[in-house]
Amino acid sequence: MAAEGSEQDEWHSRPGHEEGAEMRANRRWGELLQELRVAQTAVQILFGFLLALVFQPAFRDLSETDQSIYVITTLLGAATTGALVGPVSFHRLVTGRRMKPQILVWASRMTLVGLVLLLCTVTSALLLVLRVALDNTLALFLVAGIVAWFILSWFVLPVWARITQSASR
Repeated sequence: MAAEGSEQDEWHSRPGHEEGAEMRANRRWGELLQELRVAQTAVQILFGFLLALVFQPAFRDLSETDQSIYVITTLLGAATTGALVGPVSFHRLVTGRRMKPQILVWASRMTLVGLVLLLCTVTSALLLVLRVALDNTLALFLVAGIVAWFILSWFVLPVWARITQSASR
């Protein structure tokens, strides 16, 4: 997350490249906004699709289980939207109060929660689609594989890189 230490922080702390606390907070906020733009775009597209799905004639043909998965997926999409838009609202409501370092801590936490919720939303949406398109057992195995991939690429690899980078210092 942008509020944590980074390679850029190390570069900016070298002699001749000093970065004050306010400059660091502004840079990290900019980095976080870039991250949020990517995540918000993903959730907006998915959530928009989910909101329209219920109005399709074929929706009534879904089993009760699939309709329940749809409702859960839509609620997860709404929660994800809230978590990923939250940092922007947080910043707007406290801007000008010289709280940027504190805002970054909260915004980073909200973004991480939003990413976990996005993982849950995508998982649930994929389960719904694959249950309709394929055999239920095959759908479960495919979803499990995709979830493992997301966890690996979104969380495990970054944490591993962070640990190995810290150990090499």
